[in-house]
Amino acid sequence: MAAAKKKTAKKKATQKAAKPAAKRVAAKAVSRARDRKAEVKRDTSETKIRVRVNLDGTGNASIDTGVPFLDHMLDALSRHSLIDLSVEADGDTYIDDHHTVEDVGIAIGQAIDEAIGNKKGLGRFGHAEVPLDEALVAVTVDLSGRPYFVYNVKIGQQRVGKFEVELVNDFMQALMNAGQMNLHINQRYGRNAHHIIEAMFKALARALKAAVAVDPRVSGVPSTKGSLRG
Repeated sequence: MAAAKKKTAKKKATQKAAKPAAKRVAAKAVSRARDRKAEVKRDTSETKIRVRVNLDGTGNASIDTGVPFLDHMLDALSRHSLIDLSVEADGDTYIDDHHTVEDVGIAIGQAIDEAIGNKKGLGRFGHAEVPLDEALVAVTVDLSGRPYFVYNVKIGQQRVGKFEVELVNDFMQALMNAGQMNLHINQRYGRNAHHIIEAMFKALARALKAAVAVDPRVSGVPSTKGSLRG
C-alpha cells in the first residue's frame, strides 16, 4: 500500500515538473519568434521602394507597386504564407515595369532575410505544390544562405493583360538572391498563363510559410555546419 502511494506521488511530481518544462519550451519558441519584423527602403534613380514584413503575421497585405498584376500576386503571397507584407513602390513604369518588378523582388528578399535573424530554430526547408484549375506548380525553398535558382517554367503567351510574363523570372531571381535562398520552381503542367503564375506565387507562399516557421524543439541553427550564412 505504501509502495503504491509512493509511486502515485512520484508520478504526480513528474507531471508537475513536465508542465514547467513545456512552458519553458513554449516561451523559448515565442521568444525566438518575437519581433521577426523588418523594414527595407530601396531608393535608386529608377525606383523608390519601401517594404515591411512580419514573419509571424496573419497574412495582412498592403500592396501598391504601380504594377496591378504584381500587386495581385503579392497579395496572394502574403495571404497564403501568413507573412504580413506592406509594399510601396514608385518606379519608372512609364518606361516599362522591369525595374519596379525586379527591385520589389530585391527589397522583399532583403526584408525576409533580415527578419529571419540568426536562424536559430528555423524550419529552413519548405516545399509546396499548388494547383489552379489546369495548372500545377511546385516550389521548393531552402533558407541556406546560399543563393541558387532553378526555374523550369514554360508559358506560351507573352503577356497577362499588360504584364510581361518574363518579368516573373526576374522577380523570382531577385527575391532568391536578396533572400539568400535556394529557390526551385518547377511547372508540372498548365495552359493558362495567369493560372500558372498565380499557382507559382501561392506555392512559393506555402513553401516560405514552412521555411520561416520556428520549431521549439530546435535549440540552434538547423545545419550540421552550425551556420546558415553562406
